[in-house]
Amino acid sequence: MSKKKGMLFLVGIGSGDHKEMTAHCIAVLRNSDVVIGYKRYVELVKPFIGEKDVISSGMSQEVERCNQAIAETERGKNVALISSGDPGVYGMAGVALEIINKKKLWERINLEIIPGIPVIHAAAARLGAPLMNDYAVISLSDLLTPWETIVKRVAYAAQADFVICLYNPKSKSRTKQIKEVHSILLHYRKADTPVGLTRNVGRKGESITITTLTKMLRYKIDMLDDYPERV
Repeated sequence: MSKKKGMLFLVGIGSGDHKEMTAHCIAVLRNSDVVIGYKRYVELVKPFIGEKDVISSGMSQEVERCNQAIAETERGKNVALISSGDPGVYGMAGVALEIINKKKLWERINLEIIPGIPVIHAAAARLGAPLMNDYAVISLSDLLTPWETIVKRVAYAAQADFVICLYNPKSKSRTKQIKEVHSILLHYRKADTPVGLTRNVGRKGESITITTLTKMLRYKIDMLDDYPERV
């Protein structure tokens, strides 16, 4: 008898607000054998997990979580590997697919990507309709992309008059990047350009601030800003 092939679900939970999670996402969480994710996100979806196995870990352990999810899937289990927002937008899908390809595991597991509401859209919904026309989405994290490349992308997007959504704007170890980006934007945009700062959208402590490009750095910006500033 051939071994049962497990199913790996790459699940987007959106903001974690249960009202904004898709029915497909909730069904997968309820029916999977194992749920794996960043511990903060696991807490957000606990009502849908029940008593099933949970594997959670901290920030910057994305590769480890992917390897754990793949290992559990190879054992024949149905595994939900969760991401905030959409798993294909700065989420776990790219990392998981890269590992599966590298290890040539396609014959041993099944995989399905469950889309979620991207965080930029959750933020935009609170701000009005800032993404009604063309826009650019840029992460300020230089873990996978050289900072010089990020700087070029910000400058080109600013010159092209895109609405710009910034992910990962600042952390404890990355404090200068947001200041440099702010200077670039001021070079190409008017000082009174509207800026929306959104924090913990769909979660406890949600805050929405509308200010200007000149004043944006006066407000708190940190890694809880999982949702983008709109410039």
